[in-house]
Amino acid sequence: MQIADLPAVNATLNALSSIWLTCGYIFIRQKKIAAHRFCMIAALITSTLFLISYLTYHYHTGSKYFEGQGGIRTVYFTILTTHTILAVVIVPMALVTLFRALKERFDKHKRLARWTLPIWFYVSVTGVIIYFMLYQM
Repeated sequence: MQIADLPAVNATLNALSSIWLTCGYIFIRQKKIAAHRFCMIAALITSTLFLISYLTYHYHTGSKYFEGQGGIRTVYFTILTTHTILAVVIVPMALVTLFRALKERFDKHKRLARWTLPIWFYVSVTGVIIYFMLYQM
């Protein structure tokens, strides 16, 4: 594997994180606690691997500029801006949500998870969209 392969790896990790989050949500709605826990920890590990890969890639290559013109440029930068802001916000939210679950403070865990899940899901999905807009268009 080469550095140039990392954007595709990153998109794959984001997609996997989205899948784990979706499965975790479905399992908790079905009261399958152990399956929920497994999926959410898998999502956290997948997102952590993404972050390591993302930082490695950008350390070695710098930034890639969006080359699209016209209305798609506005769409791209809107997605990128919201993605970037929420990506910063989600890290402490996910960690606190996890910490509350591990400490069995499920009332507080549930209250925060209602915000954490959709934000984390949005960041993961828009990460894949950004990849396609940057590298596949």
